[in-house]
Amino acid sequence: MLFFRSEERVREWCQERRVAPRPLVSMDQLWALATKWYSTRLTPESRRPKPEEMRGIFAEIGLVGEFWNPKADWKG
Repeated sequence: MLFFRSEERVREWCQERRVAPRPLVSMDQLWALATKWYSTRLTPESRRPKPEEMRGIFAEIGLVGEFWNPKADWKG
């Protein structure tokens, strides 16, 4: 994960390295993702969210599109 000051700096960084930009996540979204993802971390029944739960968490905080589909590149 890389942190940037602005979307403009992200575009510059990507151009300098000739890499395609990926979806951006704001600090508010990152915080929401962390708190939802790890909300039960300290409980005995803690587990990683299942793909459908992941999609729900992502959508709830505005992370939508194929990039956020946990099964997009799944080969199973």
